[in-house]
Amino acid sequence: MIVLEDILRDRGSRYAAAVGTVRSKAEIDAFLASLRQRRKFDKATHHSWAALLADGGPLKNDDGEAGAGAVILKMLEREARPDTIVVVTRWYGGTHLGGDRFAHIVTCTRAALAALRASGP
Repeated sequence: MIVLEDILRDRGSRYAAAVGTVRSKAEIDAFLASLRQRRKFDKATHHSWAALLADGGPLKNDDGEAGAGAVILKMLEREARPDTIVVVTRWYGGTHLGGDRFAHIVTCTRAALAALRASGP
């Protein structure tokens, strides 16, 4: 699991991302549980994620951040990264971000995928 903390901040909201390898729904659940075991991440407002499984197809969850999972999934599909999960975490800062939140999700997903590429095959 690669975790990128404090990727960006906007109007009080903070964003982070995590990326790793998963091969089943059970591994997705374990990945999310492992992320939430980190005290800081356990207190987050949203953990939006998407995974592209070679044997299970695409899966996503917005976790209250409507449309976020679809944005992450679209980027995973473009990268053609099977058996990969990307989680974008947001700590809500009290101000609605409107459409800017999608740009932030894209920025976090790009950073996570770049970190995965940099870590090797």
